[in-house]
Amino acid sequence: MHRRDDDFRTLTDRIRGEVKGHAQWALYQRTVTFARQDAAASRDELARVLELPGYPLWARELAAFTLGTAGDRRAFETLVLLLNYRDPVRAATAAVALARLGDPRTARAAAALATNPLRTSYSLQAVRLLGRLRAPESVPALISALERQVRGPDHHWSVAAACIEGLATMGDERAVPVLTSARVFAELREPAGEALARIWRGSTSSA
Repeated sequence: MHRRDDDFRTLTDRIRGEVKGHAQWALYQRTVTFARQDAAASRDELARVLELPGYPLWARELAAFTLGTAGDRRAFETLVLLLNYRDPVRAATAAVALARLGDPRTARAAAALATNPLRTSYSLQAVRLLGRLRAPESVPALISALERQVRGPDHHWSVAAACIEGLATMGDERAVPVLTSARVFAELREPAGEALARIWRGSTSSA
């Protein structure tokens, strides 16, 4: 089965538990039907779910995910809101769709969330998305986010580890100072060391 089908099934299984009452069940069935149809008219119906007031959050999530994975940029704003959502499962679903959407605004939006000190505890999926996108904004944003983790009084180790993973993947030498600082912490010593080694190997091979 295609990865999109797996993600779609996981999403519909999850949100089914949020459906309340006969009216919402009818809406759920109708939205799933449109989501399964690869047609312009069906995508227009899903876009209406995002544009009109009164729809439950689960319906908006399903519509945005379907449009986003189909490359329809009408889903962008809703997906960014979900990426910034307190529920990590919804944020993860939004990150999957945004990675496939191909909208040039995505990296800038993810970087804004990843570097916002007031949203650090909700930024894990934005950080991971930056690593997957490998956009020009990715390295500076990941460095900034990791610097805050290693220099500030509060530490979110999962966010810091995701920053390190993304920086390791991109192999950019600009990350060497902050990765070196991260090795001071026992929680980050091993992944930071591996990231540094990867960057150095890349630098040596390209010399």
